[in-house]
Order: sequence, then structure tokens, then C-alpha cells
Amino acid sequence: MKIPFIDLQSQYQSYKHEIDSAIHAVLDTSQYIMGPAVKELELNLAKYTGAKHAVACASGTDALLIALLAIGIKPGDEIITTPFTFISTSEVISQLGAIPVFVDIEEDSYNINAHEIEDKITNRTKAIMPVSLYGQTADMDLINEIANRNNLKVIEDAAQSFGATYNGNKSCNLSHIGCTSFFPSKPLGCYGDGGALFTSDDNFAEKARLFLAHGSKQRYVHEVIGLNGRIDTIQAAVVGVKLKYFDDEVQKRKSIGNRYINLLRDKQLKLPVIREGRTSVFAQFTVQSDKREKLMYHLKSKDVPTAIHYPTPLHLQKCYKSLNYKVGDFPISEKAAKEVFSLPMSPFLTEKQQTFIVDLF
Repeated sequence: MKIPFIDLQSQYQSYKHEIDSAIHAVLDTSQYIMGPAVKELELNLAKYTGAKHAVACASGTDALLIALLAIGIKPGDEIITTPFTFISTSEVISQLGAIPVFVDIEEDSYNINAHEIEDKITNRTKAIMPVSLYGQTADMDLINEIANRNNLKVIEDAAQSFGATYNGNKSCNLSHIGCTSFFPSKPLGCYGDGGALFTSDDNFAEKARLFLAHGSKQRYVHEVIGLNGRIDTIQAAVVGVKLKYFDDEVQKRKSIGNRYINLLRDKQLKLPVIREGRTSVFAQFTVQSDKREKLMYHLKSKDVPTAIHYPTPLHLQKCYKSLNYKVGDFPISEKAAKEVFSLPMSPFLTEKQQTFIVDLF
């Protein structure tokens, strides 16, 4: 049985008429940059999350970078984050000359251990950037409490958790700033790069829009050094269509994720743990085993694709050699990096496909 890792083709076929129509509407108007579909998407994203403002961006990475620019991050500032994430999280910190300060993760959720954050705060710390990994948010109440006590901003990197909830509130609207990605494989994805930034702070939203468009509100008048971080109209149109069906897809993701957990419970795997008061959108269905290579090889032999998110934690990447971290500094992240792997996951994964996968363990 040939099973796609993420079934984007079945999703496209389900919404094909609407997606094609939305793309052709952009082609017919030729408003490829900042066309009406962008503003419509921003209004609908804000309504979905409950945040006052949504600012659509060219990528999730740009959303994070714009967030840091808008809060005034300067060279030498420190941002506390996790080493167990994709490079974008820390990359944007480093691009501004700031310093990523890592905190190890929790063994069960793979999210930053909020109880260890305060020990890393110095007089140079300006923000905390928790990552909502694999579709579930971090301990945002505790993180916000620590931030408020120390006069810090919180930027939720919610690239994998759009649609998840924390105590009934939506990811991306749990702190001062939320950022997400619409990369095609994300829970809500476009057909290229895209992302968005969320806030209920009017002043911050205005600054974000300024940095987004070359530091300019008026053409050829530049107030700050910005970047070209705009989402293109075709991508906004695609996300706009998918957003209509997103709640249904989230429910399917939850059902499929929970069915995986029930079926794999006796297979000697470490399975996802969804903390009380939280939901997961299962951006990936990630398991952990000290027999990872053997299991992945066996699955591959049966045409079942797998992936590793992430094989090398950030503190051990070559680009961060200058930070002088070493093996053993973040043991939980390092162990996870050696043992985690992800199984096929999408709202269009059938019970037959899922049963076939599980029976291979």
C-alpha cells in the first residue's frame, strides 16, 4: 500500500473547484501583491484566533523576524528559546545580532520546560520564544507569568500549532505575539511559502506592518529599515479557501492522532502526550524509540514514509559553534533528536492506511 507522508493531493481534490476559482480570481484582476484576498485573509485569521490583528507574511520565518524587529531587538540582546525546533526559530534571532539562549524541553510534550526559563534570564534578556511543537502549545500561562514578572515579551512560535487550544484559547492568541507558518505541510498550508503574525496590541501591529513593507507606509518614504515580507495574493487566496474547511480538518487530525495513540499503545513506543487543558492539531504524529533506525527501515521496506523532526538540536549545529554549547548541555533534547520519528499524518489518512501502518510495528 503506497501511503503519502502528507496527503496534499487528496486535500486539493476535495477543494479543487474553490481553490482553482480563487487562484483564477487573482489572475483575472492581476493584483498579485497586496490584492483584496490578503486583507480578507487577515480579517478571517484574526476572527479565527480571537486576536485583534493578523498580519499576513511571506513565510513563518518572516513572521518571527518581523516580530523581533517590531519589539526592537538589537545586537547583544538575548532571547530565550528551545534547542529542539527547526532552525527558523533561532535563525531570526541571530540575523539581528541577538543571542539565542536555550532551555531544555519536557520529556513528554517536547516543548520548552517553562520551569527552567527563569534561571536563564539576565539583564540582556528581552523576550521568550516558546515553540508549540508537533501541534501542541507549551505551558503558556507559566511562560506569560515569568515574562510579566521580568518585563519581557513572549513570541509564540506557532508554526506547527495553528488551530490548537490552550485552556480554551487558540494558539497564536496566547501571548503578546503569535507567529505561524503556511508552509504546504503545516496544518493550514498554502502552495508555497506563507505565514502570519498575530497580536491584540495596536501599536505593535502598526510597527509590524511598517517593517513588513520595506519600512514604509507611504511609497518611497521609509521610516525604518524593513524587509519585503509580504505574502503574495495567490497564496493568500489558497489559504483563504482552506481556512473555510480548517475546523473540520482539525477534528479529523485529532481523531486520527487519538486513534494512532490507541492502536500503538502496546507497541513499545513512546507516544505523544497531550497535556490537560490543551489540544493538539498533530502537525506531525511523532513517536520515540531507541530502535528508530530499525523501525524506519522496516516501514520504508513496506512503502510507508517516515521523517525525523529534528535529528540535530540547534545547540549542536555548526552555525552555533561560537555559542560554545557541547554534547550533554541539553540531554532531553539530545535524546529526543536521536530517537524521534514521525509517521504519515493528514486529515485524509484513511483508517485502512492507518491500520496498515500500525500493523507493521
